[in-house]
Amino acid sequence: MSVETRAWLWLLVAGVLEVVWAIGLKQSNGFRKPDVAAFTVVAMIASFYGLAQALKVLPVGTGYAVWTGIGAVGTAIVGVLYFGESRDLGRVLSILLIVCGIVGLKLASRA
Repeated sequence: MSVETRAWLWLLVAGVLEVVWAIGLKQSNGFRKPDVAAFTVVAMIASFYGLAQALKVLPVGTGYAVWTGIGAVGTAIVGVLYFGESRDLGRVLSILLIVCGIVGLKLASRA
């Protein structure tokens, strides 16, 4: 596996962990649930570590934008599926635009 492929895998894992900690923030009720809060903090640290590993190879603008994009899209999808958040057309189209941006950055990326 190439160094660049590994960097993209680190970034993917870091992005998924961003979704985990964002949902953890909601579930911890403002850090009032210590077990959930602790899990959330561990997910945050792991997410930042994965991002840091990816940024050893990937351009910072691309890596950070993709990381936040994965987190934003993933969290929005979880919000719709599990928290009954809006599924209106504008919201869905906006999520799709973020996905297009993530894919575009990946395709245009040169490490």
